[in-house]
Amino acid sequence: MILDVVMPKMGESITEGTIIEWRKKVGDTIELDEILLEIGTDKVDSEIPSPSPGILVEILAEPNDVLDVGAVIARIETDVDSAVVKETKAPIEELGPKSVVQDKLPEAPKPVQPEFAPQQVSGEKKFFTPVVNKVAAENNIGFEELMTVPGTGKGGRVTKLDILKYLGMRSAAPTPTSPAPSPPTPSGASPQPDSIFTGSENRVEMDHMRKLIADHMRKSIDTSAHVYVMTEVDMSAVINYVNAQGDAFTDREGYKLTYTPFIIHACVKALNSHPDMNASIDGSAIVYHKNVNVGMAVAVDKGLMVPVLAKCEELNFLGICRKVRDLAVRTRNKQLVPDELQGSTFSISNFGVFNMTFGTPIINQPNVGILGVGAVKKRPVVIETGEGDTIGIKSMMYLSLGFDHRLVDGAGGSLFTESVRQNIENMDLQSLI
Repeated sequence: MILDVVMPKMGESITEGTIIEWRKKVGDTIELDEILLEIGTDKVDSEIPSPSPGILVEILAEPNDVLDVGAVIARIETDVDSAVVKETKAPIEELGPKSVVQDKLPEAPKPVQPEFAPQQVSGEKKFFTPVVNKVAAENNIGFEELMTVPGTGKGGRVTKLDILKYLGMRSAAPTPTSPAPSPPTPSGASPQPDSIFTGSENRVEMDHMRKLIADHMRKSIDTSAHVYVMTEVDMSAVINYVNAQGDAFTDREGYKLTYTPFIIHACVKALNSHPDMNASIDGSAIVYHKNVNVGMAVAVDKGLMVPVLAKCEELNFLGICRKVRDLAVRTRNKQLVPDELQGSTFSISNFGVFNMTFGTPIINQPNVGILGVGAVKKRPVVIETGEGDTIGIKSMMYLSLGFDHRLVDGAGGSLFTESVRQNIENMDLQSLI
């Protein structure tokens, strides 16, 4: 029996996904829940497991193809003895009905017409992927001109790199002319990689996650009026507490007690007292959020993700510890769903884990503030006592607050940062857990 594997729905607001990488090729045997491919959305990249054991008999979408949720992307034959492998990729418009996994229907579904439908021109029939169609439409390339673009993909298919190269040649000439056709790809040869060597430089297309980060950060700079204030925090009491209680905590919970939950706990308390920092701007309106949803920046391979600790005002310190651990592990293991990456009302970026003293992080839209956390380092400081001032060794940490000056002024940002500092230094540690 043939099973259709479709583009899954990764979240309530997700309507399409991008094929990033196939982990299996046509003809491979695959087990239930074995990773079949990796897809990307505008929120997160995810590894997609196989819905059934069997043989992968057909792949219907290539890397960089953008498909609607529910579109068929592959087919698996569950009866290994009757598997018939199809060597070529089916055209996008023949994709099947929308369900996560389904039996192949006896009658073909109604075709979905792409922007440029496949046509017969001079005895040649070509199919163009959605990403190629999109680039063509954005650059006013008609179908007749698109047919002249040489393709280096399998079977002469035009790839995203092909049309981008064509656009470069097209813009360099005063009158567009058809570029000389590329030598055909030998039978069985692998498609060319998405990179171009120009002299001593290697030009490589950004991966999906890097494009998302680039767009999001540029949007934030263009949107918010960034201002920064900084202060230093005495972390000595927290350090001593972790040293004293860390082993017992690990034995009970199964993971190490870190400094991050202390900072989040102190930040949540400050956000409850400073509602402007737990808000966002919608046009000329200020939206004050009912819940405190803290976005926590987590470094992953080739990028950064910001999972959200929802409704932190309802969590005690131990609940924050468990939530931080759960989200960090699942983020690095690519187990998050897109809904866990949205809805933040304030964000924290802890670059101290990389031994950085302080920094100025970019606001995570649509938040109006982000707290930067530096490394904890011992240094001599002045200690004020009733008997006079003295110099001692303390474990100090810099905090930096980036805030949107459209809503928060310097006084408001400074008062919030001071509140976070006092909450950390004066925390009732003995009643935490």
